[in-house]
Amino acid sequence: MIPKVISWKKDVVVDLVNLLESGDTIAVIDIHGVPADSMIGMRSSLRDNLTIRVAKKRLMRLAWESAGRNADELEQLFDSAIQPALVSSSKLNSFEMFTALKATQAGRAAKPGERAPHDIVVEKMDTGMPPGPIVGDLNSVGIPAKIMKGSVQIQKRIVILLEGEEFKGDLGLMLSKLGINPIIAGLRLCGTLEGGTVFAPSTLDINFEQFESDLISYASGAFNLACNITWFTNQTIPTILAKASREALAVALEAAVTNADTMPHLVGRAHRGAMAVAGSLDSDALDDELAAMLGAAANAAASASAAVAESASSAPAEADEEEDEEEEEAGFGGLGDLFG
Repeated sequence: MIPKVISWKKDVVVDLVNLLESGDTIAVIDIHGVPADSMIGMRSSLRDNLTIRVAKKRLMRLAWESAGRNADELEQLFDSAIQPALVSSSKLNSFEMFTALKATQAGRAAKPGERAPHDIVVEKMDTGMPPGPIVGDLNSVGIPAKIMKGSVQIQKRIVILLEGEEFKGDLGLMLSKLGINPIIAGLRLCGTLEGGTVFAPSTLDINFEQFESDLISYASGAFNLACNITWFTNQTIPTILAKASREALAVALEAAVTNADTMPHLVGRAHRGAMAVAGSLDSDALDDELAAMLGAAANAAASASAAVAESASSAPAEADEEEDEEEEEAGFGGLGDLFG
């Protein structure tokens, strides 16, 4: 006798198939430990960008098969999921989905029986808590606490639990009082499927600011290398041409090649050389024009030196005036003290 399939299960599978066919990015998330009221709020905040469907793994597998997808990919996404849910989005890629789901996560106090997701470390610190029974409570769970200078202080750094070890008694509560909430509550991404590629959470968890900085650095290095080896592209040609123009001008000046670009530089160089030679000659050997030019140059140099000297001498004078004013103010302060 062929067993009958409950109608609502068929409806769930059909709904899941539609979900799988509606988005470009498919994911499995773990909703274990998320309270029902929090789950409602999270789904409402994410509704515009993605769709979440909660179902049993068996129904998800049936829907996955019905949608013509590879079963091995689903098993990869199920990895580490305690209470899985399917997610689909046509607006977010895998990285954007990871960021959106991570925003729903927040730490909470560990409950007895839960296991540490990582090594739990309590640092040496001043808790800022006033003296009281909390000292005994902390010591009872293995956290070395003592009253010093009017507050509760942790005496030394201690690894209170290793990854995978179980929280017992009031340890989770005491850690929470110290600001240590190791259990992450929220929608945890187990993996995504996009364009036939399965992305693990470790791949999607990147620092976008550092990533952008690295890209800029890599692009700058590639641009410099391309310019140095004269690699012609739309981006490098303007820089390469500008560099070639500067080098050609330098060669032309050394070879005294005369053209519209080099003449101003060559004439200026010749003028400076002539003035240097004229300055080394006796004044009787100079004609009126050269003497006037040398005199103008000398006056300009003298004016510049005088301006520098004046600015240097005025600074101490101003400082002296400020000191005198401060002394006068100090004197008036003393009289004020005498008379009242």
